[in-house]
Amino acid sequence: MNWSGTTLKKCLYIIVVSLNPGKRLKETLDSIFSQTCSDYTVIIKDGGSSDGALKELMDSDFFNGRDNVRIEIKPDKSIYDGMNQAVDIMKEQITCDMKDDKSPSYCMFLNCGDAFHDENVLAGVLPHLQAFDKPHIVYGDQYNIIQGTKVSSAPEVNEFTLFRNVPCHQVCFYDTRLFDKRSYDTKYKVRADYEHFLYSCYEEHAQCEHIDVIICDYEGGGYSETAENRKLSALEHREITDRYMGKSAARYRAIMLLTLAPVRTRLAQSKKFSVFYNSLKSRVYR
Repeated sequence: MNWSGTTLKKCLYIIVVSLNPGKRLKETLDSIFSQTCSDYTVIIKDGGSSDGALKELMDSDFFNGRDNVRIEIKPDKSIYDGMNQAVDIMKEQITCDMKDDKSPSYCMFLNCGDAFHDENVLAGVLPHLQAFDKPHIVYGDQYNIIQGTKVSSAPEVNEFTLFRNVPCHQVCFYDTRLFDKRSYDTKYKVRADYEHFLYSCYEEHAQCEHIDVIICDYEGGGYSETAENRKLSALEHREITDRYMGKSAARYRAIMLLTLAPVRTRLAQSKKFSVFYNSLKSRVYR
């Protein structure tokens, strides 16, 4: 099943993947549709929800007048399989939108439950989504809802940044050329987006640009943050970094241990200390 508006917009494709999202889908879409800048296309890829949340929106007047929305309902095997299906839809749409136009196009992934920080986010981001010889990843900062604090991304992406922690995909705007050859490797259950970021930098030589904009309010407590998936995340992180960084990965692991990374992680995630810790980190970055 699919549905689309009549005149989809180019430049930026916002991908929302859902499965039984409840009210969180509407909250995320409201944050998109409230943007002061509307030069984007929304691609909603639903995995076959049974909770009726998407159907209720489609049966109402919620999408009326939205000429920049495409919806597709199709089963998927995992969240990353769903994201890959959405990327395929995006590629089809780019072919239709762009034709002989060589304008740049970017995409970003906003999970159900996450939201743009305010109505001016895209107005602050779109001027940076320019055409470059090499594909770019433009990224900003996030606001953690549970901790009630801004979480700054590293202002520069070097190899140690790539090892330590890349910006989360909810704050990243990817040049769509980074998905030309392949999308997410679904053998990674938790870290496929991390692996694709490293692939983009090491194999596609993507350039990364930080902008001083809080992109999204991050809901937290999701799929990757269960106790079981944290263990799997660590295993996948080791495999991915060994693959791309070789012997340097072992050196970076030693640095992380010597600089008390596990302690700093607990401080960053603590409701009591996170505001102080993230404020200090932002000052260090500046």
